[in-house]
Amino acid sequence: MSSSPQSNAPSPADLEIKDAQLIFSRVWRELENSLGHDQLRFPKELILLGGAPGSGKGTNTDFIRSLRDITAEPIVISGLLNSPEAERIKASGGMVGDEEVFRLLLNELLKPAYRDSAVLDGFPRTKVQVECLKLFYDQMIQLRREFSATAQAHLFRQPTFHIMVLFVDEAESIARQLKRGEETLEHNAEVRQSGVGELWDERPTDFDPELARNRYRTFKEKTYDALVSLRKIFHYHFINAQAPIEVVQRNIVRELEYQSSLELDPRTYDSLRRIPLAEELVKGARQELVRRLDGYQVECPELLASVVEFIMSKMMPIVGRYAVAGRAVINTESPLFEDPLALAILIDVFSERGFRTTVDIHRQEIPQRIDLRSGAIETRTKRVYRITVRFTGSKIRRG
Repeated sequence: MSSSPQSNAPSPADLEIKDAQLIFSRVWRELENSLGHDQLRFPKELILLGGAPGSGKGTNTDFIRSLRDITAEPIVISGLLNSPEAERIKASGGMVGDEEVFRLLLNELLKPAYRDSAVLDGFPRTKVQVECLKLFYDQMIQLRREFSATAQAHLFRQPTFHIMVLFVDEAESIARQLKRGEETLEHNAEVRQSGVGELWDERPTDFDPELARNRYRTFKEKTYDALVSLRKIFHYHFINAQAPIEVVQRNIVRELEYQSSLELDPRTYDSLRRIPLAEELVKGARQELVRRLDGYQVECPELLASVVEFIMSKMMPIVGRYAVAGRAVINTESPLFEDPLALAILIDVFSERGFRTTVDIHRQEIPQRIDLRSGAIETRTKRVYRITVRFTGSKIRRG
């Protein structure tokens, strides 16, 4: 059976990839021709902050910069697109062409201010831009490899891309856009009256509910799918931006921590990856603790009872005395702890009761007697167990 002409037609995804490759090649070639191959030095760290209109990208940009010690101003993609044609498209709630966006972005990233890190607000917004981003990352890796054995290696570092995507629903987005419009009008009226301060940008979409709705739907129809497709390339999660700001920022911190292993050179990461992440250990830690304590009760009940009795009679009176401080240190020479298992039981018992306990063993040679004929000194080893118990202390109100 012969196939129809339609069956051989390229898919939309294939066309997007092809468009991205053409766009990237043209822009990259322009940069090489105008600046030189060895001058294409981009930031080591890029933080891409995307999300729906009104999701708080601008609000959280300064928080992220402070968190990562980034001094350079954020790159707001909409701010780069200031041509008359771009302004007309933005005013109607639409988007500017991908090649224009990508060209402006790469030229901006080459500025010295972004040598170490940059926060991108509003990129990528289309699947073509996502593909361009992937090609850009691959090209940065290629530059890194190319210059790794040269004197310029320090200028072409392992790139790190962090991605945060904030999400709000349509009703919340429209409400926030219109609220921003009201605040903008109030602010600008005050600036015009007093002559103090700078005027804020008055976006048409912030004053017309239909334009605001159209802007959100443009995001959902084009940008949302593009951001989802980023997961095939980089690790990230969507962040619920409808939560209170402190919750959103806690989630941003967690997301950056989650992605932090990606900052490592691949060779370094391969060396460390066998060591489990702390959160992986914590997941089963409680069950493991219960299993060990029940095992002590079955396998060595007398030793467990002796350790519990020592804690109650020798340690808890001291711990109680330092309840305000939240830290108590107990020194003991008890022979009970000559059995290493007793120390393990002690730590586990305290852990089960909510304390954090560490033990240091100090050994000291104590003279016992002297052989008068040979002058040799016989000694015994004195062991002092220094047990530190930490917990949440009591807070004292002071008027």
